[in-house]
Amino acid sequence: MSFILGLSPGLIITLVIAAIALIMVFKGLVIVQESEVMVIERLGAYNRTLQRGVNFIIPFLDKPRPIKMVRYQRHGAEFIPLMTHETRIDLRESVMDFPSQPVVTTDNVTVRIDGAIYFQIIDPANAVYKIENMSQAVEVLAKTTLRSVVGQMELDRIFESRAEVNALIKEQMEEPASKWGVSINRIEVQDIEMPEEVKEAMHLQMSAERRRRATVTEAEGDKAAAIAKAQGQKESAILNAQGDKEAAILRAQGESRSIELVLGSMGEGEQNSRTVIGYLLGQSYISMLPDMARDGERVFVPYESSALLGAMGAFRDLNVDDAGVADIARRAAAAGGITGAASGSSS
Repeated sequence: MSFILGLSPGLIITLVIAAIALIMVFKGLVIVQESEVMVIERLGAYNRTLQRGVNFIIPFLDKPRPIKMVRYQRHGAEFIPLMTHETRIDLRESVMDFPSQPVVTTDNVTVRIDGAIYFQIIDPANAVYKIENMSQAVEVLAKTTLRSVVGQMELDRIFESRAEVNALIKEQMEEPASKWGVSINRIEVQDIEMPEEVKEAMHLQMSAERRRRATVTEAEGDKAAAIAKAQGQKESAILNAQGDKEAAILRAQGESRSIELVLGSMGEGEQNSRTVIGYLLGQSYISMLPDMARDGERVFVPYESSALLGAMGAFRDLNVDDAGVADIARRAAAAGGITGAASGSSS
């Protein structure tokens, strides 16, 4: 104290001014972190917005304007709201997980929808001055928009079109939120809680739909199998018919060649032609006798069979070089024996 009294008045004033200057510098120095801003008022009016880095304000004249924020803390199934006044405004994207809301769909089903909002402050001055409580306003807007959008849909469509629901809510919130300096980035429907009777009805419907799909799939499989079987039978019949056709052609060609050989061995003339025809008829007749015997207990041989025997017997005395004709002669001789036996049995 004696030291201060010993100082001159000019020195004391200088020290006072220096102390006030130090206090002004200390009070006026504001360091703003990355992704944060501060809204500064001077004598109650908006002055400027402090950006990141080192900033200076006038103490006692300039002061930051706080922003009200409502944040929820989850304790089990309950949400506890906490009101805060923050002088440093965070420009990063924030998420608000508000409690689930009851919503009535167009098919009169009451469900509770739990949603989350991802928003970001892009104009801090408007977020402070254009709305009294920005976070609460965003929350209420999200709830009312959610009820409006979901209330125009049926329950099944909500489950099938969650992305569409999110897009519609975001679209309707963008315009009013932009007036508050807030950008709504996205809305997420996290959970949809339904009454127990609705869950049971949906479970029964799902089971019935699965049974219907199984029945349809089985019917389609049976149809495909029947079509494949019919197609296979068709192709088999076609191949069999083609085989019979080719076999008949080959048999006809063989018989034609056989007749040509027989006629060639007998020579020309009407009498020879009749003899050959009689032989051929007798040969066909003889080949049918075994089948006739199998079909019944009695076999009736017509009297004219002796004429056929005489026609075929004419081939026994042929002296020809052609191997095919010689084979025909041997068959004629054998047929004559069979025919004779048949005639004998008839008489």
